[in-house]
Amino acid sequence: MHFITMGTNLNISTIKNLWPPSGEPLIIAGPCSAESEEQLSETAQILALNPKVKIFRAGIWKPRTRPDGFEGIGSIGLSWLKKIKESTGLLTTVEVATSSHIEECLKNDIDILWIGARTVGNPFSMQEIAETLRGCDIPVMIKNPLNPDLKLWIGAFERLNNVGINKLMAIHRGFSAYNSKPYRNAPYWEIPIELKRIVPGLPIICDPSHIAGDSNLIAQVSQRALDLEMNGLMIEVHPNPKAALTDAKQQLTPDAFNFLLDTLIFRSEKGNNTFQNKLANLRAKIDIVDDELIQILAKRMNLVSEIGNFKKEHNITILQLKRWNEIINNRLEKAEQMGLNRNFILHLLETLHQESIQIQNDILNKDNS
Repeated sequence: MHFITMGTNLNISTIKNLWPPSGEPLIIAGPCSAESEEQLSETAQILALNPKVKIFRAGIWKPRTRPDGFEGIGSIGLSWLKKIKESTGLLTTVEVATSSHIEECLKNDIDILWIGARTVGNPFSMQEIAETLRGCDIPVMIKNPLNPDLKLWIGAFERLNNVGINKLMAIHRGFSAYNSKPYRNAPYWEIPIELKRIVPGLPIICDPSHIAGDSNLIAQVSQRALDLEMNGLMIEVHPNPKAALTDAKQQLTPDAFNFLLDTLIFRSEKGNNTFQNKLANLRAKIDIVDDELIQILAKRMNLVSEIGNFKKEHNITILQLKRWNEIINNRLEKAEQMGLNRNFILHLLETLHQESIQIQNDILNKDNS
């Protein structure tokens, strides 16, 4: 995954009333879809008993891939959420995709809006939503687009920021990929990490339900998210997942959800002075090694340039497949002997090879431009 260095002037305001006073990650839970008032109320009453749960989620309008699926209960569900808020004290959040959705939510005192992956991928829809929210003071959570496009994700935040919305939060729900096994959506953790680097004040929570696509995998995705300093979790919970009208496979029962929260390890971002000193020492050593790596890479690419000029002088093709296969086999064997991950080294070699091909191609075409 390659990133383009980019700047952003996003104005992010701390969403103080959302975070638990203990400083623990924000926990959002509830069913994928609001199916009936009884189903919604039953789920909320159980979740409200867990002090770690701060926000209740439910899909009211469901964007389905095909029109024959359950597309949500509609506006009537908002009145159910209003009652739940009054009876449990839980804040409420709903996915919106149109101006009318937003207007309905505001009328029913929904506390937080979230924008789904399909909507985020359409700049026209995002601009329409932004204009509807102009002048509003409501927190908005934005899921990543379906495709691993960081610039498109940031653009969604910028559109809302431009109309005065600064109570913003990101939701990492994974990305569509040809082969995302064992997950429903590929995590591509490097993308939310890069978003955190570019916009350091932006809270980022993880939606392990949509990444996993399978209730049996939610625990491992949740723990990975917390270990990577994600600021919270949004998890789908249903009193009877097998009977759920949408995404039945990825929803947890309330008991399974409570067990998950009890077994997750909430690690600290900082340690004591002894820890910090030791960490600083180890990081200094990594800085030295990284400097050596950069020098070695520069030396390697200089040799690639020499090879490119030599091939040009003798009218030889750039790609030498036999040589490339020899490099792959030889380097992977050595890497495995050193205890390095095979896929990591293969990815690194492919990146180096692509850059080498580009350098030699530039040399070959230098006089032809």
